[in-house]
Amino acid sequence: MIATGLDHVGVCLKDPAPAWAIYEALGFTLSPIARQSGKRTPGGPTEPYGTGNRCAFFREGYLEILGILDPALFDNDLNRFLSRYTGAHIIALATADEDAALARLRRAGIAIPGISYLERPVEAPDGPRARFARLPLPDAPEGRIQLIHHLTPELVWQERWLSHANHVVALDSVVLVTATPAETAARFAVLAGVALEPDPAGGFVLPLPGDPAAHIGGPKQATRIRILSPESLATVLPGVTPPALPFIAGVTLRTDDANAAVTRLLPTLHPAPEGLMLSPEHACGMALVFTP
Repeated sequence: MIATGLDHVGVCLKDPAPAWAIYEALGFTLSPIARQSGKRTPGGPTEPYGTGNRCAFFREGYLEILGILDPALFDNDLNRFLSRYTGAHIIALATADEDAALARLRRAGIAIPGISYLERPVEAPDGPRARFARLPLPDAPEGRIQLIHHLTPELVWQERWLSHANHVVALDSVVLVTATPAETAARFAVLAGVALEPDPAGGFVLPLPGDPAAHIGGPKQATRIRILSPESLATVLPGVTPPALPFIAGVTLRTDDANAAVTRLLPTLHPAPEGLMLSPEHACGMALVFTP
């Protein structure tokens, strides 16, 4: 079972509240605060985590803005990620069958102990809980790189959260910068089960095919992971400098109004090859490229 597309990209912060306010000011509708819980080991007990998020859900994919709400509880590796830089540390690829994906990855020699499960309340702490099956790539230097299967997509992608003042409707691509593009790209190709292609900017692209029959919010159209060298980054995201390597540098977000709303809302945009770019310093460490 291959990965069908980008599910989400996550921005991580010690204190997420200021970032939530920033993303709302950028025209994103965010879901309510959700405290996370999960199993630290496959088959282990479900326990509360110290982390929580708010998300911008699109017609296809989403952005997660994640932080630490209770430092006394398990931080699910966030402090380790944040010791490198504040910004994006999560890339999740969609799968429709976690059991088949686990078997494929084990055949490929990846030592994944099993399927991990995560859950969070949708809104009220005692209300319905969204559930996810996860297959994280072990010891990934890029951050939390994983396959994910949404077990309750109807709870995640609710119509009330899908309309945004900036008219973003889909997560189209993510740019990862690394000192070893060939090695990194090979690992991502094994995780996704998809063949690599050369990227025109230099480096590699992992083309994910999409699934027209995907659940609500799933990646129906093709999406991409671009894995570039630091020297190639300037041609894709002008002016962006990696604070450390590897670095999840930016995402491309598709709008449904030819970028008219973001042009009105965001005076700090400047041109990039694929659209209009908001620099990382204005988006909590990750560049946002809006594309028609």
